[in-house]
Amino acid sequence: MWIPIQIDENRPEPLYHQIESQLRGLILNGQLEEGALLPSIRELAASLKCSVITVRRVYQDLESEGLLRTRQGTGTFVAKVDEQAKAGHRLDRVIEAFERAVEAGLQHRCSQEELEAIFRDIVRKHYPQEGGESE
Repeated sequence: MWIPIQIDENRPEPLYHQIESQLRGLILNGQLEEGALLPSIRELAASLKCSVITVRRVYQDLESEGLLRTRQGTGTFVAKVDEQAKAGHRLDRVIEAFERAVEAGLQHRCSQEELEAIFRDIVRKHYPQEGGESE
């Protein structure tokens, strides 16, 4: 099974964190469904051109979170994830995006009022009210 994970060695965040956060996202977003067999540690490490130790750590971390389960001699599978965990993950990603947007605003010396106005304008653009502008 091919897993759409992209790592960037130029990013400051460690490779295992890049892999772990992307794999967690694929599971919690439902792109990898319950019961899906993941590649072996060696196969994933080879496809990502990283260390077996790195992938083993990712699999162990996600198994301890309850997102993966390993059956000796059979492989590593996506575990059942409850809807509350999926919803929490979804909101966490949105919060992270807002945090990055606010940081960008601060870097460009936007005031709180400017950022709030920008946010309201963007929301209105994407969620038009009756008589509002639509895309």
